[in-house]
Amino acid sequence: MTAEELLKQQATVKTLQAIQTEVESTNRIALSVDCVIFGFDESKLKVLLIKSDLKKYLGKWSLLGDLVFPKEDIDAAAYRVLKQRTGLNDVYLEQVHTFGNVNRHPAGRVVTVAYYSLINVQHHKINILDNELHWHDVKTVTEMAFDHQEIFETCLRQLQKRVQEHPLGFNLLPKKFSLRELQNLYEAILDIKMDRRNFRKKFFAMDFLVDLKEMEQDVPHRPGKLYKFNFDKYERKKKKFIGIDF
Repeated sequence: MTAEELLKQQATVKTLQAIQTEVESTNRIALSVDCVIFGFDESKLKVLLIKSDLKKYLGKWSLLGDLVFPKEDIDAAAYRVLKQRTGLNDVYLEQVHTFGNVNRHPAGRVVTVAYYSLINVQHHKINILDNELHWHDVKTVTEMAFDHQEIFETCLRQLQKRVQEHPLGFNLLPKKFSLRELQNLYEAILDIKMDRRNFRKKFFAMDFLVDLKEMEQDVPHRPGKLYKFNFDKYERKKKKFIGIDF
C-alpha cells in the first residue's frame, strides 16, 4: 500500500468515527413497532385494541406496540409484542409502513414500524386480557391514542388492497362455505355492498371454486350450495393471477 493510499484509508476511518460519534451524541431516536390485528367474526371485520396506560391518553384505545430492544430485529420485536400482549404465537405479520412524525409520541422522538395481520377470531383465542384488550368493529374505531388512528387506517387500506390482489380471505372461511358467506366476507373487509350476480360471476371466472355438490344445513335462509377453494390450483396459477376488480 502506498503512502497516499494509507492516508486515504486513515481519512476514511476518521470520517466514519466522526459520523459514529455524532450519531451517538445527537441522534436520540427510539424505535418501536405497532401491530394492527384484524379479525373476521360474525360477518364483521374487527380490530384488536388495548386501552392506553399513559396519563395523556387515559381512556383512549391504542394498538399493540412497544419499543424495539437495542439488539432485537424489528420483525422479532413485532412478534414479541403480539405474544406478550395477546398470547398469540401463530399469526403471520406483514410490515406495512413507517411512521415518523416528530411529535407523534409524548415521550420524545419515536419512530414506529407498523405491521398488520388478518385472522379468524374463532380460530385464535386471546389468552391475555390486560388493559381491557378486546375486539372492536372497525366501523366504530375513532380518535385513538398517539397517531394510531392514522396507522390503523393505513393498514386497513393495505388490507383492502391485498384481498383484491390475493385470495387471502379464503383462510377465514370454513373449509366448506357458501357464496353468501364468501360475499359477506368481502363486503365486510372492503366496506362496500356488492351486486350478488356480478360478485358470483367474477369468482366463477377465476375458476378456483370447487362445487362440492352439497347444500347448507340448518340455516335461517334458503340453503345455498357449498364450495371449497382450490388452493393447489391457485398455487399453480398465482403468477398469472391479476386479482379481483370489484
